[in-house]
Amino acid sequence: MSELQALLTPDGLELLDGLGPIESTAEVARAVSRLRAAGHSPDLVSAVVGQAHLRTKATAKFGAFAARMLFTRAGLEQATRLGVAVRHAQRMRRAGITSVADLGCGIGGDALAFAGAGLDVLAVDADEVTAAIAAYNLAPFGPVDGEGTGAVVRHSTAEEADLSTSGAVWMDPARRTSGHSETRRVSADDYSPSLDWAFDLAARVPTGIKLGPAHDRDALPDDAEAQWVSADGSVVELVVWTGALARSGVRRAALVMRGDKSHELTAGADAEDASTRELGAFLHEPDGAVIRARLIGDVARSLDAGMLDPRIAYLTSDAAVTSPFVQTFRVRETMAANPKAISAVLKSEGIGTLEIKKRGVDIDPAAFRKKLTLRGDRSATLILARIGDQRRAILADRVPPAA
Repeated sequence: MSELQALLTPDGLELLDGLGPIESTAEVARAVSRLRAAGHSPDLVSAVVGQAHLRTKATAKFGAFAARMLFTRAGLEQATRLGVAVRHAQRMRRAGITSVADLGCGIGGDALAFAGAGLDVLAVDADEVTAAIAAYNLAPFGPVDGEGTGAVVRHSTAEEADLSTSGAVWMDPARRTSGHSETRRVSADDYSPSLDWAFDLAARVPTGIKLGPAHDRDALPDDAEAQWVSADGSVVELVVWTGALARSGVRRAALVMRGDKSHELTAGADAEDASTRELGAFLHEPDGAVIRARLIGDVARSLDAGMLDPRIAYLTSDAAVTSPFVQTFRVRETMAANPKAISAVLKSEGIGTLEIKKRGVDIDPAAFRKKLTLRGDRSATLILARIGDQRRAILADRVPPAA
């Protein structure tokens, strides 16, 4: 808190804005030495240099906006990417929402998008420092001279927030565990406020609840829309939408965002898997959001493709296809998944650069790579997968996605 107090002064903010981007640890050390030599206090130097470094990191999520924002390390890690937050705000507007309470606003990533879309925002966070940072970040959208509407930040728990003037709620419950992954199942006990409280509120008020993408699907409300979102190849969130924010007839959705383009697949329920078939000329890896939403079968049928194995999320076809929902590989050769057989093929193909992917096999790609002979100036992808009761290796080339 002392560092934040030192920073949130005219002199502190002026010093920060004049420091410019700081990327490396060496640049951090040089900046600290320079500012300390100029007579600035240790607290101020630590705060200013730390914020300059975080602003540089935040550019990946917030673009040019990062240059005027403040962050905490945890807040930046957990914050919604601005492009994804804009999609949340667009949904609010399409549903006719004019005011929203952001409960657990963090540093204000989603609240910024809501305010930027013209919504009145009540942003709430239980952590005093985080709430102060959110207030700074949302200041350009605050009431003028203390009057009118706009973005207002309160230091409060979600449960104590006054929702009487809010037409909808957005929640990003804090995860009690450090970070979240695409593979670990996340349960109700991992969140604060409790998901029982959150889901109860969502049953009464139009709500969007941001959860870890690996959240237990069986614990989701039956009458809500569950939307998995991937951004540039990574599944970044699961959002549970209720009330007017849930689309009619949609219970499962996969939103795939790449750069400034987005594509979405929706359904009223989990899709039935496609039938299996022998490996063809092409192998297709569904986007992680499609896999999480269990819409692989719908994608397979749209591509006239089949499942490589009923337990493995790989598709195959004989015809070249382009789809935003899969990454396609042109098959070169298949072989037994043992280093000796694979190395022989790599040598004959002159492969020196190899991407290794795996699914359904207990293999550590990094350790496996050390067993392979890589020589040459060509590159390829090696896909290790269980097909039936056999472990197979598929040497393939990525097919560039459609423009």
